[in-house]
Amino acid sequence: MARWRRPCCWCSPTRCSDDCSSSRSFVLDLFDSSSGLVVLLRQPLPNRRAESWCKSRMAAAREAALRLPPLPTVRDLLRMYRIRAMRQLSQNFLMDPKLTRRLVKAAGKIRDHHVIEVGPGPGCLTRPLLELGARQVVVIEKDPRFLPSLQLLAEAADNRLKIIMGDVFNYSMEDLIPQELGVPWEGPPPPVHVVGNLPFSVSTPLLVRWLRMASQRKGPFLHGRVPLTLTFQKEVAERIVAPVMHVQRCRLSVMCQAYCSVQHQLTLSGGSFFPKPDVDVGVVRLVPLVEPVIQQPFDLVEKVCNCLFNGRQKYLSNGLKNLFPSRHLDLAKDLVKLVEIDPQTRVVQLTVEEVGRICQVYEHFCLEDAKLYEYNFRLGRW
Repeated sequence: MARWRRPCCWCSPTRCSDDCSSSRSFVLDLFDSSSGLVVLLRQPLPNRRAESWCKSRMAAAREAALRLPPLPTVRDLLRMYRIRAMRQLSQNFLMDPKLTRRLVKAAGKIRDHHVIEVGPGPGCLTRPLLELGARQVVVIEKDPRFLPSLQLLAEAADNRLKIIMGDVFNYSMEDLIPQELGVPWEGPPPPVHVVGNLPFSVSTPLLVRWLRMASQRKGPFLHGRVPLTLTFQKEVAERIVAPVMHVQRCRLSVMCQAYCSVQHQLTLSGGSFFPKPDVDVGVVRLVPLVEPVIQQPFDLVEKVCNCLFNGRQKYLSNGLKNLFPSRHLDLAKDLVKLVEIDPQTRVVQLTVEEVGRICQVYEHFCLEDAKLYEYNFRLGRW
């Protein structure tokens, strides 16, 4: 016998025949699936916060009413769809329902929010996203072998799941978010999330792509400061959040922290994934800042960070030499003086604000001589 609660007339748009508003009662519906009969019982409702209590119970009933097909086991996937994780796609699937739910909850509030999931695979994260009440889930999947499993979820999700087959690098994603969900950049984040259990091979390039979009307020960030909740190799996750002087401090640390508030949410054992990766997995949440710490164009910031952190234990003076051709090394000395940073400072000691000062002076030099920006120290030419 299924059970759910329904508010009585005092909080309903229509009144029942009995004058029960003074007694603050509610109706308990008991549905007997075998007989098809519905029995109505009236019971007293607590006076305090009665309306919100009813709404929460109704939401719980809607959630309970969602019946999704069971997640295929690893054996089912191999037998039914002949699916094997592809090495070239760095595919690792999180099959434990408890862990997938923890990962989704790390994203924050999901109920009534719009979610874009990248790389859903067979729907390991898609399922808890739907179960936790997402308004709509849009999945972008490159591997066509997972389409039957995703379609199975879509049929049970009452039009709340949209499937896009393709490469996420080919989508700016701004059209995947309803216009009415957009909010001003200066306000709180919109009711939108981007989540994904990313393949290790594309996680860093994809993150850099999204950082560039956030700096330009394009793509999903056209609608506001959309949060990102993503998986990385544990070492990469540590680099993203690494503070000054941390052993994992690198160019990715500075770039992420220059444009986003970053938080390492949890670490998942590699043994929780199929097939088991050689490393553990970290879950990181990034929320774009209202004002980036570094104001210069993203491509310039990326170049400066690449040059500085070419050797993480190198001195600042050595890192700055990578920005200039040999005949203009005097500019590196001038830059050190202008930013007022000790040239013997190691690059892992630099704060995001100090890197911002370096970017500001370097931009000034590039405006005076446009060819400076075209110089690539790895190629050794302009």
